[in-house]
Amino acid sequence: MTKTYDALIIGGGHNGLTCAFYLARAGLSVRVLEARAVVGGAAVTEEFAPGFRNSTASYTVSLLQPKVIADMRLADYGYRVIERPISNFLPQEDGGYLKLGGGMLKTQEEFRKFSARDAEALPAYYDALERIADILRSLALKAPPNMGEGLTTLIAAAAQGRPLASLPLEAKRDLLDMFAKSARGMLDQWFESEAVKAAFGFDAVVGNYASPDTPGSAYVLLHHVFGEVNGKKGAWGHAVGGMGAITGAMRQACEKLGVEISLESPVAEVLVDGGKAVGVKLVSGEELVAPIVAANVGPKLLYDRLVPQSALPEDFRRRMRGFKAGSGTFRMNVALSELPRFTCLPEPGEHHQSGIIIAPTLDYMDRAFLDAKRYGWSKQPIVEMLIPSTVDDTLAPPGQHVASLFCQQFAPELPDGRSWDDEREVAADCIIDTVEAHAPGFRASVIARQVHSPLDLERKFGLIGGDIMHGNMGLDQLWAARPVLGHGSYRAPVKGLYMCGAGTHPGGGVTGAPGHNAAAAILKDRSVLGRLFG
Repeated sequence: MTKTYDALIIGGGHNGLTCAFYLARAGLSVRVLEARAVVGGAAVTEEFAPGFRNSTASYTVSLLQPKVIADMRLADYGYRVIERPISNFLPQEDGGYLKLGGGMLKTQEEFRKFSARDAEALPAYYDALERIADILRSLALKAPPNMGEGLTTLIAAAAQGRPLASLPLEAKRDLLDMFAKSARGMLDQWFESEAVKAAFGFDAVVGNYASPDTPGSAYVLLHHVFGEVNGKKGAWGHAVGGMGAITGAMRQACEKLGVEISLESPVAEVLVDGGKAVGVKLVSGEELVAPIVAANVGPKLLYDRLVPQSALPEDFRRRMRGFKAGSGTFRMNVALSELPRFTCLPEPGEHHQSGIIIAPTLDYMDRAFLDAKRYGWSKQPIVEMLIPSTVDDTLAPPGQHVASLFCQQFAPELPDGRSWDDEREVAADCIIDTVEAHAPGFRASVIARQVHSPLDLERKFGLIGGDIMHGNMGLDQLWAARPVLGHGSYRAPVKGLYMCGAGTHPGGGVTGAPGHNAAAAILKDRSVLGRLFG
């Protein structure tokens, strides 16, 4: 006998768990279907070598919504985040270095090593960014207005646009810069030092297969600063126990409300009957029935592989073919016998607890992108290294460490018909060599490594093109147009089918916002139906 649920969730990542939690809290019977043998999607902690555990894909915390943390009572299930003492550390090509974060005065002191003018400009820059980031924070847990709904659209757009309209003219200009300009174009207005511009410009290429010269890349920079840790805006931190501790806590919160979570249960197809989603068919052949199906997978995966093409409007199919996905990300985890000793700052210190950025200038980042387009990756790739074992000794044996290497730019599809299956280890060696050039002895300290090319990220986590954002974060794929204009309110073009992943507003990162907002849309629709037919 086929078991019936009120709602089925495709994918047990953090947004799927968040959506399941809110639906179950409202009294719905919910089942989560996860393809892998572990819950959490890309936010998981796994042992990749004997005695060495790390966050396998997603690796750092800032954007997780405080409301989600509080509503799910994650702290009751062990959620704890340790803030970075400084945000980032950037070794420079001339043997110097720049530290970013740790307070305004400390950062200004660092900037003065490169430019007194940039140090003086910093407070105004932070104020400008924070003013816009506050608006993004206010919109993160609100469904965008759904275009094509007449007066409802106008009312919703007016309500969400009111904070923007109330900004002073200078702030409106800053907002336009953020959405339309390249990161370099925006940063050139504020700073003169290449090192300073690189410190901020790195955020513009995180998960973004683009150059800092690409129009619109300034927004990706902004997207990475509207989070907070432990109530401190813009801060970043390490989840104790790795990112899997977050989704593990979410799982416990869901199961306490009766959510059924099925592992190793990949979905083969969304079942559609009479223009409505009526359930799913698993790869095993089992069919599950529910009037609500919420997909915590990217739009490319959902609409290209899981939803019957005949169930989708022709214009929607055409636009989804043009939906851009592929973030140029290459992800490694390494087990280390010792901490890396950087030529510019060899002794252990706060820089080992920060984001270590090997990308000293915007020109370096631009070359990495151009090389990736031409050759598949750069001989000098962009590398961010975090060493969470410096603050969490449960991740590695005593005296040893684990490091996350989050690397850009690596072509989602290699040119000349080459395969990532053949090139994976060569690219990984290039990354190790890049770190070695700044920290001699690093290669010798590597005990083991786990390598995820863009293709591996797709196969393992369902991230099409290795896209950690579930889709490009350009202006044409944001807010009410994420993933497609007219379906930005978490509702698919198939009745009863919803989207609750990062391919919807507000986008990528471990935020919980899409899951929260999709649940709100589902419950709103059920309430309307209840009033009409109850």
